[in-house]
Amino acid sequence: MKYILAFFLLFQALADSKPNIIFIMSDDHTSQAIGAYGGRLAKLNPTPTIDQLAKEGIIMSNAFCSNSICTPSRASIMTGQYAHINGVLDLKGSIPSDQQYLAHEMRRAGYQTAMIGKWHLKKLPAAFDYYKVLPGQGKYFDPNFFEGTYGDEIGSPVVMRGHSSDCLTDSALDWLSNKRKPKQAFFLKFHFKAPHDFFHYAPRYENYLADVHIPEPSSLWDNKNNGSLATKGHKDELINHIGTSIGLRNTRRNYANTWAKGIKDETLAKRTAYQTYLKKYLRCVKGIDDNMKRLISYLKKENLYDNTIIIYTGDQGFMLGEHDYQDKRWAYEETMRMPFIIRYPKTIKAGSQSDAIIENIDYPAMMLDYAGVKTPSYMQGRSFRSILETTKEPKDWKQAAYYQYWMHMAHHDNPAHIAMRTKKYKLILYYGAKPQDLSPETPPAWELYDLENDPHELQNIYETAPKNLVFRLKKQFADMRKENGADNSKFAVNQVINDFWNYDEDDRQQAIQISKKYAESRSAKEQ
Repeated sequence: MKYILAFFLLFQALADSKPNIIFIMSDDHTSQAIGAYGGRLAKLNPTPTIDQLAKEGIIMSNAFCSNSICTPSRASIMTGQYAHINGVLDLKGSIPSDQQYLAHEMRRAGYQTAMIGKWHLKKLPAAFDYYKVLPGQGKYFDPNFFEGTYGDEIGSPVVMRGHSSDCLTDSALDWLSNKRKPKQAFFLKFHFKAPHDFFHYAPRYENYLADVHIPEPSSLWDNKNNGSLATKGHKDELINHIGTSIGLRNTRRNYANTWAKGIKDETLAKRTAYQTYLKKYLRCVKGIDDNMKRLISYLKKENLYDNTIIIYTGDQGFMLGEHDYQDKRWAYEETMRMPFIIRYPKTIKAGSQSDAIIENIDYPAMMLDYAGVKTPSYMQGRSFRSILETTKEPKDWKQAAYYQYWMHMAHHDNPAHIAMRTKKYKLILYYGAKPQDLSPETPPAWELYDLENDPHELQNIYETAPKNLVFRLKKQFADMRKENGADNSKFAVNQVINDFWNYDEDDRQQAIQISKKYAESRSAKEQ
């Protein structure tokens, strides 16, 4: 009997020693809008609370999503799998409760689990002990929720009054105060809706930055040699149709028509739209940061702060006027990169930084590692706990991140593409077709960027780079696609990718003809 009691006490001691984990994710909060990441907006100090978290923990400067759109990124974080494996390629995708792997693994590890905020994966998060989630995108003001407990696939409707960032934080604090079991380690996924468009901020921020001129990216005005035949068309014939814009460039959708109506001067309209856009966005960010302060104050008051792993990230990056683009979806740095900050003073040294490449498929493996769980075989990601704690990469650590945007020309006029990002280079193939298409709709083309010498991706060097470099990178890219299962023949579009892989002169001429045909079709629609 005494041995059973001793075993029980040991088990209880181990359980008590497990860190709590809070995974905080905002929708479309890009690293450019976090002071700790530097950049042109840092001096505005939009995120002092998040910056302090970074000072007390580690900043990962090369964290990337594998598909820069809300639903697929969230699915990868829940499953540890790329979109082509978990099946969530676009905004219509869903993760049923039996595939909400991260929640199941945390519960099996002895954690009390909760999901609060923007879920955006269609099926309710019934694998959590408790959930309170926004339906779909959710509302910025007076949000309604579905609330439930483990196994509840339907949920009960709840309505709150106020701004969503405040309501979500109230909900998280309520769970921590009244529903959490004090003697059990907890895992809380806490997701803000903000700063998703159309950037509706709480009224108290109306005067925040009102008299401040927001610095502009140079590429808002001069995109130099960014892009290719795929994004600009032959002789720029698609420049008005690819990628929604800040200024009037994109004739179908731009912010000048939204926030600079009546201004006939194109330069002034663009500048006005940009200033309005950024101020709305940063006011939403300020609301997040202030609510982060409320959460952290609670953790400190309850003596939970130092025994809780606190992670802050966005579900992807976001364009803040760079390249005269809106939204995300691109494999360019601003949207492929995710902010990733983590604080846990027991094992992570304050003020640390690492440029190790990590992907969102790695996040669940890392969190499970801290929970004492070995990475399940069905997950494609790897734990990077040792990197967090030493800032050193294991010898066999990944040297590239994979990317694929599947939603061809949806919503923001982005052609479908694949990309590989190493520490030095970015290689992109725009293939311009939907998953089951056998031929491209928009012109295929390659882009290559030397990130060491061109961090803002203003010079596509695909045509001028040494041929042996291009060959080596394409070989690495092809091997990566084969290893992670992206080249599966169940996706018809892989034939298009293969057809334009070598991209000889015949391929280029074919792409020019596709560009002309698409330009004609768009012009006909607009007449």
